[in-house]
Amino acid sequence: MTSSSNALLSLDHISLSFKGVKAVTDISFAVHTGEICALIGPNGAGKSSLLNVINGVYQPQQGSVNFDGRVYRRMNPYHAAHSGIARTFQNIALFRRMSVLDNVLTGRNLHRRSTWLEQTLSIGRARRDETVQRRYAEVVIEALDLQRYRHTTVGTLPYGVQKRVELARALAAEPRLLLLDEPMAGMNADEKRAMAGYVLDANTQFGVTVVLIEHDIGVVMDLSDHVVVLDYGKKIADGAPADVRTNPDVLAAYLGTRH
Repeated sequence: MTSSSNALLSLDHISLSFKGVKAVTDISFAVHTGEICALIGPNGAGKSSLLNVINGVYQPQQGSVNFDGRVYRRMNPYHAAHSGIARTFQNIALFRRMSVLDNVLTGRNLHRRSTWLEQTLSIGRARRDETVQRRYAEVVIEALDLQRYRHTTVGTLPYGVQKRVELARALAAEPRLLLLDEPMAGMNADEKRAMAGYVLDANTQFGVTVVLIEHDIGVVMDLSDHVVVLDYGKKIADGAPADVRTNPDVLAAYLGTRH
C-alpha cells in the first residue's frame, strides 16, 4: 500500500454499509500530491461509494478521511468543496439551458468576494469580481479547447463535449483534489483518448491531484500513476500500474482470467 505519510489524501480503515449490506470494508490507501490515482474493479465493487465518502455524500460507519493534513471523521459536501475537493459525476449534472461559459462560471462561486446583493444590483465589488471570475473561467475554457462552444447552450452539445464542460466546471473551482466518476463512460475510443489527454492536462497545467473511476484498463494503465483495485468492497491491489497489471488477484477479479 502507498505510504500515507505526506499524502494529500488518505483513507484509513473505511467501512460503509447500507441497512446491513456492506458496500466497502476496511479500505485504506493514500494519494500523494500530483498523482493521478485510478480506482478500478467490477461493477458493484464499491468505487463510487468511496468517492462519495471522500467528498462527504456518505458517512462511513468506521474509519476516517485525512485530507491536506486534517482528519475528518465526518466530512460533508460543503466542507469538502471549501477544503479544495471538486467532483464530477457518472451522469452529467450540468445546467442544460445555460451556456458553456455560464456553466463554467458556476464553478467560481466559492471564489466570489462580492455579496449576493452586490451582484444583483451590480454595485460595490460586483463588477470587479465578475471580471476576475470570467478571466479564470476563460483560462479553463481555453485549456479544455471549449472556446468554440463558449456561448452555446450546453443541452445542444454532443455528449463528449458535455463531459468536457463538466470537467471544466470542476476545474474552475481551483480544487486541490479532483474526483472523476467515470469521466469517459459512453465514449468511443477516440473520445476516450481525447478525454484522457484533457485529464492529464488538468493534472499538469492546473496542478490538481486526481482520483478517477474508469473501466477501460488500457486508459487506466496509460494515464495513472497509481491504481487501487476493489472487488466486492475490499481492496485487492494497490500500487503502480505495471504491478497491478500482473497481479493474479486482479486478473481473476477484474478480467475474469488468471492468464
